[in-house]
Amino acid sequence: MSNAVNPPESVYNHLEMEEVHSGKPPRYTSKFRTTVLREEKQNKCAMRTMGPANVEVPAPDKYLLKHSKEPKLPENFSAVAPKTSTLRRPPVPLRTEKPLMGLQTRRDFVKTAHEDILQKTPQPIYADTKRGDKHLLENSGLVPKYRKKKDYGEIPKYLHQRNEETRRAQEDYDQYVKDQRRQGSMKQLSEAQRHAILEGLRKNWDKLHTEYQSLSVVIDTLSKKAHKERLEMTMKQLEADIDLFEKFNTIYISNN
Repeated sequence: MSNAVNPPESVYNHLEMEEVHSGKPPRYTSKFRTTVLREEKQNKCAMRTMGPANVEVPAPDKYLLKHSKEPKLPENFSAVAPKTSTLRRPPVPLRTEKPLMGLQTRRDFVKTAHEDILQKTPQPIYADTKRGDKHLLENSGLVPKYRKKKDYGEIPKYLHQRNEETRRAQEDYDQYVKDQRRQGSMKQLSEAQRHAILEGLRKNWDKLHTEYQSLSVVIDTLSKKAHKERLEMTMKQLEADIDLFEKFNTIYISNN
């Protein structure tokens, strides 16, 4: 009870207390507020947005009929399209009528088509080097002009050059192989050795192919992906080696 009557002393009791006002600033009010309210009251009419509409009431005998709001076509409209031609088609033959039989022709349609092509094809004009003037070829205009060249039927120069380069490259390779065999740094595989290496390559490919087929369907980790890529790369290299041994019967290897 003594504490309630005489509270304990505190430093804050000797400080001067300041009044703190937490009131909000006055709300903004437009100076045109009264003018807007007055104009709004003046323009407002009774039953402007609500209440009965001032429209003509229909007569009791003019009630809404069925399909009366649907669009109607004009009276002279016809659903049948007008005829564009006055000619009538020939009548359908009767059941008792027999077709014409035994009609034949001796016309050669292939020859006729060829003649039509020759007639429609313009005949070109060629220069005669002996006479120095232009004249038409007598039979037809389908004779190629390149037959009049001096070098017609001869092998082009670039083919001679290419064949010569190929022959020279083959001779250089053969000479290199002879030199290497003479020095003892290269030897030729026998037929039995070639078959043995070829069978070994095929067995290795079958083994990798079996391992490739047993991979999981879902490749969801980096290790599985790397393993699959490594198998594919090795199988591709083995396929290239098998094609090489199957294509060439004579194969040289280095002794080093």
